[in-house]
Amino acid sequence: MSGFDNFNTDFYQSSYSVDDQNQGGYGYSNTENPYNKPYGQYDYSQPMAYSSPGMMPPQQPYTGQIFQPTQTYTPSQSQSMYSSSFDDEPPLLEELGINFDHIWQKTLTVLHPMKVADGSIMNETDLAGPMVFCLAFGATLLLSGKIQFGYVYGISAIGCLGMYCLLNLMSMTGVSFGCVASVLGYCLLPMILLSSFGVLFSLQGMMGVILTAAIIGWCSLSASKIFISALAMDGQQLLVAYPCALLYGVFALISVF
Repeated sequence: MSGFDNFNTDFYQSSYSVDDQNQGGYGYSNTENPYNKPYGQYDYSQPMAYSSPGMMPPQQPYTGQIFQPTQTYTPSQSQSMYSSSFDDEPPLLEELGINFDHIWQKTLTVLHPMKVADGSIMNETDLAGPMVFCLAFGATLLLSGKIQFGYVYGISAIGCLGMYCLLNLMSMTGVSFGCVASVLGYCLLPMILLSSFGVLFSLQGMMGVILTAAIIGWCSLSASKIFISALAMDGQQLLVAYPCALLYGVFALISVF
């Protein structure tokens, strides 16, 4: 037991004193630590220094006016370039290839067979007008009790393919399939007048035969005029008008019978 008492006495012996609490620990003295001062001796008029890495620095005071904030964000050069590019873009209909001015000019060219066609406009692959004219032709046939939408689109596709091959053999410059389909579709407009006339009257008499022949000649003359002006095929209008007359003759047979 005496050995155990000596062990406890030796264990609790230390050189630590209560007076050492007022001294700085871990290498910091009271002169270097401004926060280690008794209450009432700290100088609050001095600005507080945020030197600790865990504390946020103070924000700058707001110098603007109320309801009139200062502009602190300026768009970058790339953003300003994109905004200016959106303003310079063409309309959506022109990007889709739908130009109402050109559609109206092509329609007037078809309605006036003797008018000189503009080759630059007619060489465009505009399919908006032909689709409308094909739907209108099928709708007028439907008013007569003839459901012929399949025949209209089928004959149109076969006729465009045949004229495409023929014109590429006859012309020196060549032509695209879209241009051929566009021209043949626009020249279907007089055939709509024939089918509309067939809604009110019968086309199987002598008057109907004369009117049908005139409409076929109108369509083929307009189509051949546009083709020779767009492809610079001078002196070959009759050669181009003959296959066009055969194609529009099939549409006329659908309208009559």
